[in-house]
Amino acid sequence: MTTNLSVRVGDLELPYPVIPASGVWPYAKDFWSGEKLDGIGALCTKAISMEPRGGNGGVRIWETPSGVLNSIGLQNCGAREFAERYAALVKNCPRPVIANVVMERPAETRETLKVLSGVEGIAAAELNISCPNADGDGMAWGMCAEQAAEAVRAARGAWNGRLWVKLTPQAADIAAVARAVEAEGADAIVCANTWLGMAMDMATGKPAFDRVVAGLSGPAVFPLALRAVWQVCGAVKIPVVGCGGVSTASDCAAMLLAGASAVEVGSAFFADVKAGATICGGLPEFVKRYGASKLSELIGRARIS
Repeated sequence: MTTNLSVRVGDLELPYPVIPASGVWPYAKDFWSGEKLDGIGALCTKAISMEPRGGNGGVRIWETPSGVLNSIGLQNCGAREFAERYAALVKNCPRPVIANVVMERPAETRETLKVLSGVEGIAAAELNISCPNADGDGMAWGMCAEQAAEAVRAARGAWNGRLWVKLTPQAADIAAVARAVEAEGADAIVCANTWLGMAMDMATGKPAFDRVVAGLSGPAVFPLALRAVWQVCGAVKIPVVGCGGVSTASDCAAMLLAGASAVEVGSAFFADVKAGATICGGLPEFVKRYGASKLSELIGRARIS
């Protein structure tokens, strides 16, 4: 008998628990249908800002022994061009599509969301208050509860659909930030984004990145992300999507046991475009191990005394 691997993030049903994190999935048409979607429950777009962005200069990707540092800088074509260029891709996608929205100044963010509200097929907006690689926005909004609440209020003023909020692990009290965004009307929380790190270019004796710091993802951050998910799940009643270093079925199952309803996966897709199918292929073993009849029964099981 085939194991039921479907999960729900609030009222949004996903056939599988794996979502490629923002910045990972290409806009190429063949990635949005067919076998490349095996094991994938939803697709998350690359970051979308009101106006086009060229991203950061210099080195953007740096491999480490246990993950990847990135300093992309939210490069994207802007909301209007996204709506024109990719509307058909979104509408025809057989999976729910999550639009990752850059948190800029409140007025700009509201304009972005108004543009996206006209794109048929967007299942939820993911408000990014966690990007470590851009000046004047991104992570700064997620560092404390008050700013995070202001960001969600701004988004809610323009977006009536499902609103997910992506938190930064750099917040001093991530549980307090989670409670604040829940109070302002977030429908789900994505926990979390990359951790701040840096690399030294030993050939030049200088920092590898123009911005010095960059976002670290991959297996190295998984234990940190799992801790953050545990804390946030204990602080709010809305669904939590675990994100950070998930690369195996065991990682995914651990996130669910801690209380996450689904997971976002980033770096693992750089190594294997079929990472979703690989992860989901190993999940039935954990369903059986814990005496469950379907994957969703694992959610929060580790919290039950």
